[in-house]
Amino acid sequence: MRSTIIRSGTFTLASLLGATIAAGPAQAADALPAVPAGLTVGAMFLQADWIVKLVMVGLLVASVLTWTVLVAKALELKRANAEQRAVHDGVVALRSLGDATATPALSGSPLVREAWTELQLSADALGDADGVKERVVSRLERHEAAEARRMTRGVNVLATIGSTAPFVGLFGTVWGIMNAFVGIAEKQTTNLAVVAPGIAEALLATAMGLVAAIPSVVIYNHFSRQIAAHRALVADTSAAILRLISRDLSRGTVPAAVTAGRAA
Repeated sequence: MRSTIIRSGTFTLASLLGATIAAGPAQAADALPAVPAGLTVGAMFLQADWIVKLVMVGLLVASVLTWTVLVAKALELKRANAEQRAVHDGVVALRSLGDATATPALSGSPLVREAWTELQLSADALGDADGVKERVVSRLERHEAAEARRMTRGVNVLATIGSTAPFVGLFGTVWGIMNAFVGIAEKQTTNLAVVAPGIAEALLATAMGLVAAIPSVVIYNHFSRQIAAHRALVADTSAAILRLISRDLSRGTVPAAVTAGRAA
């Protein structure tokens, strides 16, 4: 009888210990927060703090603006370079400014118009050849500067994006990490499930800042070189027009050319 009771007590104790040991890990696992399964970019954006979301949206808009400027300015520069190249090649082959004004493809050029306008205004002072050339040069230089400003419009925003986007992304990262530490303090745990999502959201802001900044810097440098090349082409055309005026002044044919231009 006594041995039966002992065996029964032993069996019951063993059963209770086994159940406790088996249930312990399961209960501990249930007590810990589960690691999120969907740490995708979209999920991290939706779970982020509203300030971090605002930073990400701003960086996304900056990135879209960068690629928009790339397409628009590339087309503008391509068209401007083609037009300026045609004017330059046409002017270089001429002997007189009157020939340029008589050529439909060249008479509409702003540089040709500027030079011709100055000759008309200086029609009664053509004896001062140096003064005429100085005034023509001044007009052509002002047009060159205006053309450079026109080509630069929209490009400076790329420099702004390239210099500020990393810091905007860093601000989002700092804010996100602050929120992650607040979550750790509130839940009294350093479990990966608590720490990882907040830090991942914070680092996403930095990544978006770099995605916005790196292309903008590369595109800005590319357009800076392209605009400098376009300005050099404009300067070459201005020099070619000035040579035509110098020839006309040396030959003494400017008064006839100006009179013909007025009649036209």
